[in-house]
Amino acid sequence: MNFAVRRLVKHLVAAGFATAVACLTAAMVAVAPADASEIKYIVNNAAITTFDVQKRMAFLKLQHRPGASQKMASDDMVEQVLKSQEMANRKVTIAPAVVDASFAKFAASNKMTPKQLSGILDKAGVTAPHFKEFIRVQMGWGQLLSARYRAEGGISEQDAARRMLQKGGGKPSATEYLLQQVIFVVPAAERAATLGKRKREADAMRQRFSSCETTREFAKGLVDVTVRDLGRVLAPQLPPDWADNIKNAKPGTATAVRETPRGIEFIGICSSREVSDDRVAQLVLSSEGEGDKKADELSKKYISELREKARIIER
Repeated sequence: MNFAVRRLVKHLVAAGFATAVACLTAAMVAVAPADASEIKYIVNNAAITTFDVQKRMAFLKLQHRPGASQKMASDDMVEQVLKSQEMANRKVTIAPAVVDASFAKFAASNKMTPKQLSGILDKAGVTAPHFKEFIRVQMGWGQLLSARYRAEGGISEQDAARRMLQKGGGKPSATEYLLQQVIFVVPAAERAATLGKRKREADAMRQRFSSCETTREFAKGLVDVTVRDLGRVLAPQLPPDWADNIKNAKPGTATAVRETPRGIEFIGICSSREVSDDRVAQLVLSSEGEGDKKADELSKKYISELREKARIIER
């Protein structure tokens, strides 16, 4: 289950944040900064200031969160610090480039540049760094929940199949893809100068793609090209940002090339087939809401445990 993506979308889209950002584009009403910032909470020796709480309050309003209040903003910040500390303890790291890419993608989805989005967040009293830290922690927390979910067993394949049959239907089917990822690596320092050239090279190779057996042979004469065999992936497990392109491509062809934090990439579809088994039932049941419900319950339990063990001082 991709909790990281699911929960980030849940916070940013279902909460109405994208709509609020669009409205602010027209409104652009500046929020006065705090006159002074004092320490409000200390969470295991990490300080949360009144300015941190103020920014989170502005963020809650931007999300249209029901019952937004100073207490909710304070609780949110305490929980975020606890999550961040747990990420550090468990050695879960989200690279700045990944956060920046998510920030840029969110800006693009609202027909803005990252600079324009940063300006709007500043005007709203949220600030871009505050939003990026939220993204970083949500992604890391999603990884922690996924690990915890697997450790606790989740929904077993057999139990999922039994539930599906109880609903009155047979085991569902899904398309299983055999995939290969091709990355034309573009270092950050060379991105501005070489991205266009690398994109043309990647597109030329993509057009030659006909099977996964020949990809490495094509890549031999090219510089900084990585070929990864992704193995068999069921349709419900496809990465959200690649899913539509993969589903629309035929076996023996490849997706269109895309810019990513690593450079220019495309996915080759080696083959596909329809399968029906307990694993598919497990994935379908999760995608129908059981997984989100379990994630919410698990998150609340996890946070409660962290709070119990934490040293939280309110000033």
